Amino acid sequence: MINADLTALFITLKMAAISTLILLLLGTPLAWWLAKMKSKIKVFFEAVIALPIILPPTVLGFYLLIAFAPQSHLGQLWLQLTGSQLAFSFSAIVIGSVLYSLPFVVQPLQRAFEQLGDHYLEAATMLGAKPLDRFFSIVLPMTKASFITAASLGFAHTVGEFGIVLMIGGNIPDQTRVLSIAIFDHVEAFEYAQAQTLSLSLLIASFVLLTLIYLLNHKKVSR
Repeated sequence: MINADLTALFITLKMAAISTLILLLLGTPLAWWLAKMKSKIKVFFEAVIALPIILPPTVLGFYLLIAFAPQSHLGQLWLQLTGSQLAFSFSAIVIGSVLYSLPFVVQPLQRAFEQLGDHYLEAATMLGAKPLDRFFSIVLPMTKASFITAASLGFAHTVGEFGIVLMIGGNIPDQTRVLSIAIFDHVEAFEYAQAQTLSLSLLIASFVLLTLIYLLNHKKVSR
């Protein structure tokens, strides 16, 4: 059972790391787009992105399960491209985790970009700086703390996910069985000592991560 829990830990960390990378790659331009949008329909897009915060994970997981099914267009396309089905696979839980954790990455980045304003970028533009140069030399250094916060929240939220992972990934050992599901399995089997060990580990790790985020934000405010 210890080996199974270690494997679940590895799958969890792998899923969280890949999901966080994808979240940053997708969330950064999306947050920038929202921060610069002046249209009245901005609130519509913000509401869509924020839905996973209040939406029950099983609801989102149910619709993703339908979308990932072998009979669906997406499921058939995935099967043709990869030779394997999307539902109940590691790729499925990564995609689900990205969608479920998206607001936790987009929202802090959007607020940071909005607070940054345009005058620094306008000055850089007048000096001939290209868009990528402006981002890496001005935006990124000035919003570094927000990027760390966004990445940490995305990673932590993915690690703790249960409902969506179970709905679209199942509970397949060595493939989609993550720590949250391992805890559930131990409780069902009345193995409370093992469940306590895993739960306490996640509790301590989550507390330490949140403490570091708050310390970072307080240092940012005090400057």
